[in-house]
Amino acid sequence: MSESEQSPLIFWEDHYAAMSPVSSGIPGKILVRFADPLTPGQALELGCGRGDDAVWLAKKGWEVTAVDLSSTALEYASANAERSGVLERITFARHDLTQRFPQGHYDLIVASFLESPLTFDRFTIFRTALDHVLPGGMLLITSHAKAPEWSKHADRPFQSAKEALAQLGTLPEGWEVLFCDDVKRIMKGPEGQEGQVSDSVVALRRKK
Repeated sequence: MSESEQSPLIFWEDHYAAMSPVSSGIPGKILVRFADPLTPGQALELGCGRGDDAVWLAKKGWEVTAVDLSSTALEYASANAERSGVLERITFARHDLTQRFPQGHYDLIVASFLESPLTFDRFTIFRTALDHVLPGGMLLITSHAKAPEWSKHADRPFQSAKEALAQLGTLPEGWEVLFCDDVKRIMKGPEGQEGQVSDSVVALRRKK
């Protein structure tokens, strides 16, 4: 069965089952860059994986709701949060974001690499997220813009930040673009090789 024919749930359960339950504990650099200056409040993470970003936000004082399609990922994330002493500040929940969006309103909604080799409409999810951001809050979207040459996904047609912003369509009244650009970084491969990658970053703020 090809990737395109797989059930998303089975795909992601298999993906995380093949990984170590213990993550690096290192939050995403883009998240730190944009969220560190903010006053902690209510945060929502879309696609939390093993929980490194959610744990970092909780350590900074945020009350976090972290969702993922994979129950295995959520089990790993919950255990990592407990080891870090912040489990009481994070609500982990399983959500298929293509079917329903988490309830509530948030000061920060984060989508870090909410991508898949399987086809799904992530921009509908992002447009829905806009309706759940509180006045003065931020929607932060980080995606792959360019993979290293040794990656098996190197030939995938990734989007630049400007392309991602355009695909969001016209922003609702009261929204402004804080940042829209591709950010380069060096990534190490499974055999220690290094390659340059680019992350597309779109940071949007809802005016007060």
